[in-house]
Amino acid sequence: MLCMIKSSARYTLEREMEETMARRAPMLSMIMGLLCFFVIHVHGDYPLPVGQFSGNHYSDQIQKLQAFKASFLRHDSVSLPPSSISPSPSFSSASAPAPAVTRSPRVYHVTSYGADPTGKTDSTEALLRAISEASQGLSNGYLMQGIVNLGGARINLDGGSYMISRPLRLPTAGLGNLMIHGGTIKASDVFPTDGYLIDLSTSSNNDEYNYEYITLRDLMLDSNYRGGGIQVINSLRTGIDNCYIAHFTTNGILVQRGHETYIRNSFLGQHITAGGDPGERNFSGTAINLMGNDNAVTDVVIFSAAIGIMVSGHGQANTFSGVHCYNKATGFGGTGIYLKLPGLTQTRIVNSYLDYTGIVAEDPVQLHISSSFFLGDAYILLKSINGVLNGVNIVDNMFSGFNKETEIIQLDQRNRPFKDIDQVVVDRNNVKGMKIKATVARGTVQGNGSSWTVDLNPTLLFPNLIKNVQYTLSTSVNSFPKHALRNVTNNRVVIQSDVPIPAIVFVVADQGK
Repeated sequence: MLCMIKSSARYTLEREMEETMARRAPMLSMIMGLLCFFVIHVHGDYPLPVGQFSGNHYSDQIQKLQAFKASFLRHDSVSLPPSSISPSPSFSSASAPAPAVTRSPRVYHVTSYGADPTGKTDSTEALLRAISEASQGLSNGYLMQGIVNLGGARINLDGGSYMISRPLRLPTAGLGNLMIHGGTIKASDVFPTDGYLIDLSTSSNNDEYNYEYITLRDLMLDSNYRGGGIQVINSLRTGIDNCYIAHFTTNGILVQRGHETYIRNSFLGQHITAGGDPGERNFSGTAINLMGNDNAVTDVVIFSAAIGIMVSGHGQANTFSGVHCYNKATGFGGTGIYLKLPGLTQTRIVNSYLDYTGIVAEDPVQLHISSSFFLGDAYILLKSINGVLNGVNIVDNMFSGFNKETEIIQLDQRNRPFKDIDQVVVDRNNVKGMKIKATVARGTVQGNGSSWTVDLNPTLLFPNLIKNVQYTLSTSVNSFPKHALRNVTNNRVVIQSDVPIPAIVFVVADQGK
């Protein structure tokens, strides 16, 4: 009986508790929902003590928090999106470290410094502030001795057009691994006429390198007929890539001392034209002026200037490949490539296009020109300064002209004749509408007699310099007449036999060996 009473009482109590829970369930559900909303909202915006929550939920939320904090970096940085941080499978406040935040490279947006991307107002000060701050950023050690590694800091022009009234210079020497890219810079009407829009030079004149690994990329530079585009002085491993430089009056690009400046995939012209410009006779200035060694110009178009590329000073061991010069035509006094390096040229010109404008080389020593195309009576002029011509290869080129008997290779000996001539090879060039000149000539003559003369002057480059002759005498007589080479004076090869015979004589003469 007692057991039945206890069971009945327990049943009644449990029934009352179930009814109470049923009445409270909607309220508890509402409270828990509000609490979850509050916790999630707080987690998305504000830091919470480590250990307050556990499991994957906290790990995900703390990563969102870290990404949110990263968005408050300085204006020279770009925060990464939260998705770039890999979530951890689990979290333990006792053993696992806090999730790391990966910073992006330092990018200095010039518009954040007040630069006007419309080009209507002067942006000189704003651009210089951006350059200065980038130059004073965190260091990642050194490149060459004394050159601070800026870690790839980038000055971003944000696709704008900026007017400046004085050159853009780095604030100090000894900087490296820095890029300026992505926009247009134009000189104002008060820009100094002897200045350069971007000037990688310093006032000091020491023997150390000023800068290393400075990259100028994706820029249009408009000098507004006031000075030049880019100046690189005593710097190492400079890259000028995909730049369009126009309206210069001095030099589009000047490179002086230092070495390993690479100019690639760029366009240069004093006047913006595509050929046939009515003012071509008045083109002036030099598109690229190299006064240093070990540089390369690759896949570059020079469409207007008095001189396309000038190499002078200590400008040895430079390479030009894929260069198209159609600046001021030779007939108007222009030059495509001028090698003003008498006595030590050491220049290679390959796979290039000289379009109505040619190449001039003073006293060339170690000069190689091959696989290039010369159009519109464009030719190569070898100019004597001290009479030196040594180690020159001009081979496997194409020349096309207007049937005016223009010689593809010409000698300028007005100053003095070439006397020191050695290892000169001009051969295997094909010609249409011009007059071929070479150091190797072939000829044939047929006759009945005891003397045969083959005149090779129309082909041979030098007027009296045959060094080697090979000949074949072919006759129909059954006897074996004696014959010999008798003379090569004035590029006329004379073969004589001891008796008169009908014969054909084939001659190959070489001035280069």
